[in-house]
Amino acid sequence: MNNRRRLTGVVTSNKMMKTVVVEITRTYRHPLYGKVVHTHSRVKAHDELGCQIGDEVQIVESRPLSREKRWVVETIIKREGKLVVDTIEEGA
Repeated sequence: MNNRRRLTGVVTSNKMMKTVVVEITRTYRHPLYGKVVHTHSRVKAHDELGCQIGDEVQIVESRPLSREKRWVVETIIKREGKLVVDTIEEGA
């Protein structure tokens, strides 16, 4: 295993070719006041696996692939869109 950072997030957009936007949410407690703080950041990641919107993915940092892409989708942890096959009766 290597020392690259790995983060988990949810795909929010896949409208670009071989690029997805991944939203990474982080929840932590404020060090002084103790209040729970929710933050999120959106990064662009290179996608060779064909992710869909709503998929939970693990991304890993890489060399700069373009002006904004510094991450690559490593694995799809959970698929959100379920494949539903409709059967059409013939003869109607």
